[in-house]
Amino acid sequence: MEDYDAPDELVRQRRPDIPVTCFRPAALEGAVRWFTQNFPGKVLYAVKANPAPYILSGLFHAGIKHFDVASIPEIELVRGLLPEAHLSFMHPVKSRQAIERAYFDYGVRDFAFDSLEELEKIVTCTGKSKDLTLMLRLAVPNTASELPLSGKFGIAPEKAATLLKAARKAGKRLGITFHVGSQTMDPQAYSTALALVGEILQSIPRTRVDIIDVGGGFPSLYPDMVPPALADYKTAIEQGFDQLPHSGRYEFWCEPGRALVAESCSVIVKVDLRKDDVLYINDGTYGSLFDAGHMGFRYPVRLIRPTPGGTDAALKPFRFYGPTCDSIDYMPGPFSLPEDVREGDYIEIGQLGAYGNTMRTGFNGFDVTETVSVKAPPLTTMYDDAPETTDSRELIIV
Repeated sequence: MEDYDAPDELVRQRRPDIPVTCFRPAALEGAVRWFTQNFPGKVLYAVKANPAPYILSGLFHAGIKHFDVASIPEIELVRGLLPEAHLSFMHPVKSRQAIERAYFDYGVRDFAFDSLEELEKIVTCTGKSKDLTLMLRLAVPNTASELPLSGKFGIAPEKAATLLKAARKAGKRLGITFHVGSQTMDPQAYSTALALVGEILQSIPRTRVDIIDVGGGFPSLYPDMVPPALADYKTAIEQGFDQLPHSGRYEFWCEPGRALVAESCSVIVKVDLRKDDVLYINDGTYGSLFDAGHMGFRYPVRLIRPTPGGTDAALKPFRFYGPTCDSIDYMPGPFSLPEDVREGDYIEIGQLGAYGNTMRTGFNGFDVTETVSVKAPPLTTMYDDAPETTDSRELIIV
């Protein structure tokens, strides 16, 4: 991977014709530092957010030793790259073959479930082993999240006690896990979920629960989604922990994905054509900008001219079309850029370390990309100790 001081240096030296991902190791390390220093328990990285080997290796060497995996390919990837990593199979619904391979071939001992049928599959497919950590996925409100995840997985709280008692007999350790939804904008969502956990624990005083896992949902910063400080999430979670019965008994887990890796990557795209307020760029919803099109995310953007010198032009809202022949390859934004942006200019799009290149497809053949490493800070940050971005007309954050 080539190294550059800043994306501008890359653009002016090479004028790339394909999208280029700019990896920021320092931003990744800063996010890891915050979670490992502030969360009172184990931090599991949700591999689905970005499974790139340089991300996984960077996380591990920065201090993340536990990984939340959802499939055999993710297990194979992490185990092959990081043999000493601890893997937890947190997908609540798995095939029998996946359970068998995870347990017998890759040494996985942590399994999530949200039904009696799934619990029975896990017990049967692991040979009724007694070294299992069984994690019951609880359904909790997702009303504070931008991307609710409550419809597909999770058992209703009133039905949880029966499953916990059954799992207690089957495994070595027992836990409760939940997910408050992706990009959760209110820290109290965790307090609400933990209060439900507390009620369940009170209803089963003779059933020992070893682990409480608050899942993911920790937010990142986008132009139209400015969440509270991460310190507020820490406070809400710790207050929720303190209210649990026998609060000193449990091991605590969390599973951040987006918040750990979003700031670590941006993507440089090239403007191929301008039509009024529409810019045709060489990446799109079939590439790293899925969420910008299908979910309406607005990312921080800035203009990079291929020759030195900025612009004094006022900012104007633009829409983007991607490079494919499909008209749904469209990103409404708006994305604010100088009004004199033109063909041949480049745009850096930030916050794409999470669910960016991960979602890329080969549709229409537009799947050729490259990755470089840069020292420049991210376009925007949630982490207080990160270096500030230079304020200039060449770096426009909206």
